[in-house]
Amino acid sequence: MTSAWPQLVLRGARIFDGAARLVRLDPESLLAGARRRTKLDDFGDPSFRDPLRRLMQSIEEESRLSIVGRIAARHDLTGMLVNRLLMERDRRQNPAIADEQIRRPLFILGLPRSGSTFLHGLLAQDPANRVPRHWELRSPSPPPDRATYDTDPRIERAARDIRWFLRLAPRFKTIHPVGAQLPEECVVILSHSFLSFQFSSTWFVPSYQSWLDRQDLRPAYRYHRQFLQNLQWRCSGERWVLKAPPHLPGLRALCATYPDANMVVTHRDPLEVVASVTSLHVVLRQTFSAFVDPVKVGDEVTKLLADDIRRGFEARDEGCAPPERFVDVQYADLVRDPMGIVRRIYRHFDLPLSAEAEQAMQRHLGRNRKDAEGPHVYSLAEFGLDERVERERYRAYWDRWGVPAPA
Repeated sequence: MTSAWPQLVLRGARIFDGAARLVRLDPESLLAGARRRTKLDDFGDPSFRDPLRRLMQSIEEESRLSIVGRIAARHDLTGMLVNRLLMERDRRQNPAIADEQIRRPLFILGLPRSGSTFLHGLLAQDPANRVPRHWELRSPSPPPDRATYDTDPRIERAARDIRWFLRLAPRFKTIHPVGAQLPEECVVILSHSFLSFQFSSTWFVPSYQSWLDRQDLRPAYRYHRQFLQNLQWRCSGERWVLKAPPHLPGLRALCATYPDANMVVTHRDPLEVVASVTSLHVVLRQTFSAFVDPVKVGDEVTKLLADDIRRGFEARDEGCAPPERFVDVQYADLVRDPMGIVRRIYRHFDLPLSAEAEQAMQRHLGRNRKDAEGPHVYSLAEFGLDERVERERYRAYWDRWGVPAPA
């Protein structure tokens, strides 16, 4: 993790940035590459094609990727297209996959950096809860099998990819936990529709993001449902427990796709959130782009966050789901008494919490402590954000949800 070679790679990459355009990032090249790798040609619902085209155009015109960034982008995006081809083949060969029912899924959403990852990992300890793991979202075909779920060779392949990524971005592990068998966010699933907020965290794609903000996200959630059907066909649980902050701006489409869903909404001081999220975006973009201006990233992130809050709570106020389908969790309460929060969630949604699950969660808390990989240090000032301006931007959120505002 501490070797000098990643820095040498990045330094060498800058020398060869003039040749970066040799790594093609046009949609047809990616589609053709996926077809060659799989010998398949059915990508399923064609609604992904226009989002893919718009994303690729934004990457080419705005993101200023280094050659390392272009290689990584081609690898990741082609991998998503390969997964689409393989999962369509799975559904043709096994028609029962399409009959799988997703019942009363539990979604964790809310502000990013508000304890949702911690809560997701804690709820994952309940044997009744089915959570998506990193390895199976990266390689969902063939559908995972309960008998080999913990020994599948795809786990080691995913772990190897993570090791390479952390050599290029060693600071990332202090910001967000990552592991082949850890619970993973739904942004990975949604990215397969190419209607995903994940892309703007990794690359500077403002025209794509502006377009995405105006889109109906139901096609992304329809594909999300298909993805879960594939994963649970041979490896189900009593309920899915799913997590992603972008479910907040996607709340209308989520509730339209999963009308019986339950939602846990996490809350935190937005001034801490925006600085933390900006730090995350800067670390990711510096790994793949030739130039990153942290001040511009700060301005971009705070505007996106404020809009996500507006869109999500407008959908909630307008009745996208009945009020009893929501439970609100304060970050400070979650940190102070995590098991108390878990019990409140289970009581609210009338879910049984077994002694076995409680014991597993207690053991998990004992094994996992905050900042185990080192502290994540950030501030508003380093990203050019004025505390007074940001305080006013989020005043309504503080007033409504009882999150303590800064003095």
